[in-house]
Amino acid sequence: MIKTLSDTSTTEISKELVRMRDLGGAVTIGRVLTLIVKTEPGDDTEAAIAAANEASREHPCRVIVAAAADRRKGARLDAEIRVGGDAGASEVVVLHLFGELGAHAHAVVTPFLLPDTPVVTWWPGTSPKNPARDRLGALAGRRILDGTNRFDAQGIVAQRLRSYSPGDTDIAWAQITPWRALLAAAFDRVPARKPLAVRVSGPGPSVGLDLLAGWLAECLRVPTERLTGDLGVDIDCADGLLSLTADGPDTLVRDPGRPDVRSPWRERTTGECLAEELRRLDPDETYARALHGTKRLLHTTR
Repeated sequence: MIKTLSDTSTTEISKELVRMRDLGGAVTIGRVLTLIVKTEPGDDTEAAIAAANEASREHPCRVIVAAAADRRKGARLDAEIRVGGDAGASEVVVLHLFGELGAHAHAVVTPFLLPDTPVVTWWPGTSPKNPARDRLGALAGRRILDGTNRFDAQGIVAQRLRSYSPGDTDIAWAQITPWRALLAAAFDRVPARKPLAVRVSGPGPSVGLDLLAGWLAECLRVPTERLTGDLGVDIDCADGLLSLTADGPDTLVRDPGRPDVRSPWRERTTGECLAEELRRLDPDETYARALHGTKRLLHTTR
């Protein structure tokens, strides 16, 4: 069910939200958090809502979308309220902020925050230079950015480093979780393994691969290169070469002296990555270490 309100107010939106919830039989008891989604003109707001709805099936929540609209127009608030099948396992309030209202999203969002629940802010596209100091970021204990599909990966990572505060994370970090798990398992099988050097390669710029390389640099404390080339990870070890590569529909792990391991591989959806990031509401220290580790990378073109 979707209800559209034009040139409205937060009071009228709140009244309509209660009315729709009563009509649809929805309750807020099961909502475990409030997810604020901030978009700018040019960002794909509907794709962000779809990802939030997907994530909400694991984390029932209230989704508040603060969508900055045409800043050249007079200040006006339009809204959509989505409940039921149009909102996954959440209830979605989409706030279209016209004119100067776009600069005061925090004030418009605040009346819709669920009481006594954690707040997470997600920027699926354009993000502030310092999320923790942003007014919407300051409302949240966790702040999720999205460095996927960015051409200036090194610039994005450098900006993440400059502005990092505990609670920050990135969708690109969740994208590489399956590869981190496979690499960690390889070292768990041989606890005494001695790494000597690491090479992480990919066909183009990638925040996720930079973070993967930074994570390995911090964990293994050996020289680590970030290369342009075929997608994969090579780790020179005292007992031979440990490698991880994409091989068709699988990820192939070659471990010296052991049978090859194949694991089904597919690109994770934004909704899956968002759901993973919502599983923890405390600062992700491993992400912070990986981000710090990117300072030690040697970038090379193969």
